[in-house]
Amino acid sequence: MLRISDISYSVEGRPLIEGASATIPGGHKVGLVGRNGTGKTTLFRLIRGELTLDGGEISLPPRARIGGVSQEVPSSETSLIDTVLEADTERAALMAEQSDDPARIAEIQARLTDIDAWSAEARAATILKGLGFTEAEQQMPCSAFSGGWRMRVALAGVLFAQPDLLLLDEPTNYLDLEGALWLESYLARYPHTVIVISHDRGLLNRAVGHILHLADRKLTLYTGGYDTFAKTRAERLAVQAAEAKKQDLRRAHLQSFVDRFRAKASKAKQAQSRVKMLEKMETIRMPEDAARTVFTFPNPEELPPPIIQLDRAAVGYDGPPVLKRLDLRIDQDDRIALLGRNGEGKSTLSKLLAGKLDACDGRIVRSSKLRIGYFAQHQVDELHLDETPIDHVRRERPDEAPSRIRARLAGFGLGADQADTVVARLSGGQKARLSLLLATLDAPHMLILDEPTNHLDIESREALVEALTEYSGAVILVSHDMHLLRLVADRLWLVKDGTVAPYDEDLEAYRALLLKGEERAPKPRKAERKYSQQEIQALRSEVKKCEQRMEKIDQMRDKLAVKLADPALYEDARAGELATWQGKYAEAMDGLDRAEALWLRAQEKLEAAEAARG
Repeated sequence: MLRISDISYSVEGRPLIEGASATIPGGHKVGLVGRNGTGKTTLFRLIRGELTLDGGEISLPPRARIGGVSQEVPSSETSLIDTVLEADTERAALMAEQSDDPARIAEIQARLTDIDAWSAEARAATILKGLGFTEAEQQMPCSAFSGGWRMRVALAGVLFAQPDLLLLDEPTNYLDLEGALWLESYLARYPHTVIVISHDRGLLNRAVGHILHLADRKLTLYTGGYDTFAKTRAERLAVQAAEAKKQDLRRAHLQSFVDRFRAKASKAKQAQSRVKMLEKMETIRMPEDAARTVFTFPNPEELPPPIIQLDRAAVGYDGPPVLKRLDLRIDQDDRIALLGRNGEGKSTLSKLLAGKLDACDGRIVRSSKLRIGYFAQHQVDELHLDETPIDHVRRERPDEAPSRIRARLAGFGLGADQADTVVARLSGGQKARLSLLLATLDAPHMLILDEPTNHLDIESREALVEALTEYSGAVILVSHDMHLLRLVADRLWLVKDGTVAPYDEDLEAYRALLLKGEERAPKPRKAERKYSQQEIQALRSEVKKCEQRMEKIDQMRDKLAVKLADPALYEDARAGELATWQGKYAEAMDGLDRAEALWLRAQEKLEAAEAARG
């Protein structure tokens, strides 16, 4: 259990957290939310003990392990799989320990059995695969990958180590849609406590069961996912606003009586009574809603369709084409989401459409007056750190009046303070806003947005949805934010196997497809099969057999674990026998995995048959 008791913390004399309390039971999955700058990351550092509290206490059970993704990403020559395996420091230390004492060796083997060390490599490989690494890539050194990919390795390491309290700060920022959906599923099944800072509504609705809200320097724990939290909080704020208004009317009424009758001797006593009532009234504050988050995309003039036409086009870099046989058309009213696993070519297609790559075969025809706005995450990193947002816009619009430049910045939520602040001191969200402004200065007819929501808080994401809905140009989206895709896109293109084709299912079907790991979406059945009672009975019998098989293998594994814990087994003369027993234990673990898979398939068949029979 994590207990946060009446904690306070200030930054340069400014209270960031004040008298905040919350209790999170063990095993809970919690989303930590709040506007940018409220102190969410600071709270994580306080929990880890990296910062000293001004007051209050944060307590955890003795020997509880806290884990999170380090800012120092791995970049050594060690392979990805070995880097992840080393993240479980206890396992790594036990595996490396040398001892001649049979009793100590037995203790080591018993502990390795307890922590399931023998299946560690398979578990590490599964996590890396879920985060987008192929089997071949898992054997490559960390230094062969870019910073964003190494962040995925760091995330894989902490997931593999399975700390008692897992603290994740915006873990989907370096993931694509496929990796984000895998992480959602993994966190929902994680066996210990998780607190995750995220602005991804999909993750906050599906992977967590509670929301911890940091606002007005206080913590409030809500039951349910983000949508439930948003509804409950809106209702509370409405009640609070109504109570504040009622109190203002009551206060005004009392003050009016005091003002009218204070000077009259006959009413002086009553007036004084009302003065005391006014003094005792505890003020009900109106909700401190921050300034409304906005984006303002300029609308272009209308062009005749299509604005882009691809005929048997191909595109690539120096080698063979990444994508070929592209027969695509885009009109100005299109809202298209690009789907596909990492490395299939979504960003390559985006660059082709944006004119940043030329077609190496076939034909691409663009409207002669077409203007394109292109936003990709790397552009945020290319901003001039020693210049202000005003400097950036002035470079593009040297003849524009300062008041007009400031109005443009305000239209993207960058007020007077941010406009005059050098980029190095802006938050990630503010930098993203500046990059989006620069991408849309020319009122483009088509916006190509590659992961536009990274570092944007939930309010900013909702504002982006509103702006894109009102925008009259075409939109091409690549994003891991399912909520954004669902609200903005009305067409889906699947980038797969070197080409691009319309995806006729919806986003939920695509999500199910990815989580199942199948090659193609299941076709709807024309008619629901009816099962007889005998067939259902046979399926029930198969489920029972699978359960009995798992129970037997489990018993065998326990006996083998006892054998491996025998100190006598580790005497020099029995070295060959030790290898035999370790091999038998590994076989038992492998057999248990296969038995569980058979049981799951049998259980799914039974559930489907019972549902069809009604």
